[in-house]
Amino acid sequence: QVQLVESGGGLVQAGGSLRLSCTASGPSFSRYAMAWFRQAPGKEREFVSVISYNGDIVAYVDSAKGRFTIARDSAKNTVYLQMNSLKPEDTAVYYCAVKYGVAGYEYMSRYDDWGQGTQVTVFS
Repeated sequence: QVQLVESGGGLVQAGGSLRLSCTASGPSFSRYAMAWFRQAPGKEREFVSVISYNGDIVAYVDSAKGRFTIARDSAKNTVYLQMNSLKPEDTAVYYCAVKYGVAGYEYMSRYDDWGQGTQVTVFS
């Protein structure tokens, strides 16, 4: 089992930026694809972005393309989500998750372990 701890959330004005971090502990971190999901109040949790174990494959939800960038530092067992040009509709709790491979990356049920989440609030 992989333990995941997110950080970097906060309160930011629309148009601003935040960088989320997710640090993993446990075996074989470098073998996992890492993803970010988010859940806004009253809504289902949705896929945001994923990065493959070696960083060769990345994907984003359409609303994040051009604004968010995912990256990983295997030496630090950490995955990042750089979020720029934030909008109020980005307000949510952001979760990181791990799975083997990237097949089915957009489906929550495919992920093995989850973090506790970090709150992102964007005000206009």
